[in-house]
Amino acid sequence: MRAVCVLRGAGDVSGTVYFEQQDESSSVKVTGEIKGLTPGSHGFHVHVYGDNTNGCISAGPHFNPLNKTHGAPTDAERHVGDLGNVIAGSDNIANVNIEDKIISLVGPNSIIGRTMVVHEKADDLGKGGNDESKLTGNAGGRLACGVIGITG
Repeated sequence: MRAVCVLRGAGDVSGTVYFEQQDESSSVKVTGEIKGLTPGSHGFHVHVYGDNTNGCISAGPHFNPLNKTHGAPTDAERHVGDLGNVIAGSDNIANVNIEDKIISLVGPNSIIGRTMVVHEKADDLGKGGNDESKLTGNAGGRLACGVIGITG
């Protein structure tokens, strides 16, 4: 099973992210490249709606079907859509290489038809000590987004 997301956003931020899963019980490999980011960490999340009619804000909150608080990808307590951070180098490019056991391309945790968002700030992984940290990781505005779709 494979999926793709073309990210577009404000200014020069753009990219393509690929998702691959061998079968329903295996982890999902997330790879790709995002250009136009300021150097450093940027929150990287799956949001609940595949709606970009009003820009990235239409995507709603993080995908959270299990009703948990925000956390790191390795935490037991996390949103399904919490994929942590991507890190842009001095060339303003983030190379994405993530393997995640919670998201899926099938079943109740399927991310197909939802929106991938890259944020302006680093995700504090739910450890920021305030209410917003437990919702969004204090990752700030949405720089670019795109709907995740099935590919051949």
